[in-house]
Amino acid sequence: MNYIVLDLEWNQSNTGKEPEAGQIPFEIIDIGAVKLDDGRKPVGEYNQLIRPAIYHQMHRVTGDLIHLHMKDLKKGRPFEEAVREFLSWCGEDFIFCTWGPLDLFELQRNMHYYHMTPLSATPVKFLDVQKLFAIACEDSKQRRSLEYAIDFLNLEKDIPFHRALSDASYAARILSILPQRVLSHFSIDTYVLPRTRQEEIHAVFSDYKKYISREFSSKQEAMEDQEVISTKCYLCHRNLRKKIRWFSPNGKHYYSVALCPVHGMMKFKIRVRKTEHGTVYVVKTSKFISEEDCRGIAQKKEQAREHHRAKKTC
Repeated sequence: MNYIVLDLEWNQSNTGKEPEAGQIPFEIIDIGAVKLDDGRKPVGEYNQLIRPAIYHQMHRVTGDLIHLHMKDLKKGRPFEEAVREFLSWCGEDFIFCTWGPLDLFELQRNMHYYHMTPLSATPVKFLDVQKLFAIACEDSKQRRSLEYAIDFLNLEKDIPFHRALSDASYAARILSILPQRVLSHFSIDTYVLPRTRQEEIHAVFSDYKKYISREFSSKQEAMEDQEVISTKCYLCHRNLRKKIRWFSPNGKHYYSVALCPVHGMMKFKIRVRKTEHGTVYVVKTSKFISEEDCRGIAQKKEQAREHHRAKKTC
C-alpha cells in the first residue's frame, strides 16, 4: 500500500456575495502530493495549478500567504481535468494522508460542484499527520502548525511553506519518521456519510472508540435513536448502567458516564453535527476514565443544571 500525502491550497471570495459562495466557499487552486511506498519512502510527486472558474480575484489574505497571483493561475488546468489526472496518478492501493482534517472534505466539495463522483460511496479513511504528530510527540490533544512540527523534529527547512507541493513534502517527511504504532490512529472524512445503519462507523482504537452515525432529519430524531444514546463497553460489548445520565451543557455536546463491572468507568461524548443540506449526524466517542474524571463530569452536569435554572428565572 502507498501513502498519498496531499496538500491543497484554495481561494475564496472577498465579499461572500457570489451565488456560488454557499456551494463552494473554497475553490481549490493548487494540488500538491507526494507518494510514499509501503516503507514510507518517496517514490513520486504530483503538482498542478488550477485555473479559477469561480473566484477571479485573489482573496487578500490568501494571496499574501501562498504567494500566488491570478496571472499564475491562468496558466493552470481546469479542475476536473487536473483531479482526474491526480486520481489516476494515485493508483489503486493507497491511503490519503493530510496535515489536518480539511483537505479531503474540500476536495470532495469541489468535486461535487463539478458533478464528479466522490472519492468513495462511504466515509473515507485517511491519516491526519498533524494528529499523528501530536500522538507521537506531544500530549495527543495539541494541534501544531506544520512549521512547528518540522522545527520540533529538527528537519531541514529547504523550501518555502504555504504552497501545495512544498507543504505536502514537509508532511511526507514527518510521516516517514513517525513510529509505526501511531499509524493505526486513522481519521475518517465525513463529506460522504453512512447511508444505512449497517454502514455506520464503529472504529476501535487503542484507548477509545469512535462511532459515526447515518444522517437524521433533526437533532431530536438523532437523540431518540437507541444506537446513538447507547452506553456499551467497547471491549466486552455489554450494555452498561449509567452513573450519569445524558446531559448537554450547550445543546451541541452530550455527556454520559457508565460503569462496566469488568473494565471500569467509561465516558461517552456525543457531538451533533450539521450537514450542508440541513440534516444532522452524530459522532460519539467512548473511553475509560478515572473516578476523578467522573466527578468532574458530574460537576459539569450540575453547572449545566444551574445555568438552565438561572435562564428560566430571567
